[in-house]
Amino acid sequence: MSRSNLAVRTQVAVVATLATVLACGAARGTESAADGLGLLLTRNYLPPDFDQEVFDELWTTWPEPLRGRAAAAPVEERRRMAMERYGLDPHPDDPSRSLQYVRGADGAWTMSCLACHQGQVAGRVVPGLPNSNYALETLTEEVRLVKVKQRKAFGHMDVGSLLLPLGTTNGTTNAVIFGVALMRHRDAGLNIVQRPPRFDLVHHDMDAPAWWHYRKRTGLYADGFAPKGHRMLMQFLLVKENGPEKFAEWEDEFRRIESWIESLEPARWPWAIDTALAGRGRGVFENHCASCHGTYGPDGNYPERMVELDVIGTDRVRFDSLTQKERGELNESWFGHRGRDAARLRNQEPPTGYVAPPLDGVWATAPYFHNGSVPTLWHVLHPDERPAAWQRTHSGYDQARVGLEIVAAEAAPAKLPSAERRTWFDTSKPGKSAAGHDFPEALSADEKAAVLEYLKTL
Repeated sequence: MSRSNLAVRTQVAVVATLATVLACGAARGTESAADGLGLLLTRNYLPPDFDQEVFDELWTTWPEPLRGRAAAAPVEERRRMAMERYGLDPHPDDPSRSLQYVRGADGAWTMSCLACHQGQVAGRVVPGLPNSNYALETLTEEVRLVKVKQRKAFGHMDVGSLLLPLGTTNGTTNAVIFGVALMRHRDAGLNIVQRPPRFDLVHHDMDAPAWWHYRKRTGLYADGFAPKGHRMLMQFLLVKENGPEKFAEWEDEFRRIESWIESLEPARWPWAIDTALAGRGRGVFENHCASCHGTYGPDGNYPERMVELDVIGTDRVRFDSLTQKERGELNESWFGHRGRDAARLRNQEPPTGYVAPPLDGVWATAPYFHNGSVPTLWHVLHPDERPAAWQRTHSGYDQARVGLEIVAAEAAPAKLPSAERRTWFDTSKPGKSAAGHDFPEALSADEKAAVLEYLKTL
């Protein structure tokens, strides 16, 4: 399929999907799920990141031969190329705009929560799907270069990225440390306090979760320490321009945004399924996997089980990056209703590992593990076959292995330009190990194949 045809199919899918969500929400009234989605698509909760003039000149920073192709292309094609380079999806009403950024009448582009939490799978945009293509660090670097040429002021992302990494691999971000760095300069009531920045932070990249899992969980994040709630969703708005009064003003809007998140349904496998094989896989799954990941169907149950680090064996950098003091301070702040929300956590004790996630729509949510280190479910089920380094295609999907279409290598290529280096996932880097979750080794090859088929049905 040509890139232009893929772009058209993607735009049609966006229109159809969002139109359905909006129509269903409109029937439920003004405080509907659709209202929450509308807020994310239209409201500016952060300062602008760049303007249209900057976005339209980003191609001038690209390497050859990409820059040459952009120079010869009409502006509409350049914008499409920019969307693809930075992992953005076109807005259904206007493909020159992005679903992940709010563009104002003045041409200013402002990041929204959808930057990380709105993505596509196999060219199909799915509400609440993680954005596994988002190239935040590359976008910010190239925006900064264009702003210098255009003599425009730097924004908060341009400056912040000089102090801490935004993400070393496309599709993952340093989001946990963003939160720690932002809370450093607030008290429990979100009043700004003057403190020197920290230089001992343990930077690491995280893979965003699927938002349709939100309603099943009582705790957020890989270690489940933060109680879910509309306030906790607001913590990444902690820029100096937003004082406590802004959070109070926006609280009701985030109740509606939370309503939209809780309304989301998992993506359904769009291709054929071997129902007999999947039926056998269900039995294997329920015998070997359900105690952690739950059961599915009308009587399904999700246990939200904490799995100790020495049992799960996955990369521990994320766990070690937060102290119990930092976890407690977030929960005791305005975001956790001064500790009140923690009573709703299913796991009341301090984290000892990672929470096994629900698997609804798991086929669509590649890559896997909390750090996004495993590209397909086949690789999850075959620990010894996980690639040491891999690079995905933009929207290719591997139906056989159920996950990202990749090129695998024994090591990431050396001496690549920074933007190209971020297109590779290198499991040898700190925080990026693909080790652990070795439980499938107890299964036979036939059992693994059956489980893989069953996972398509969730």
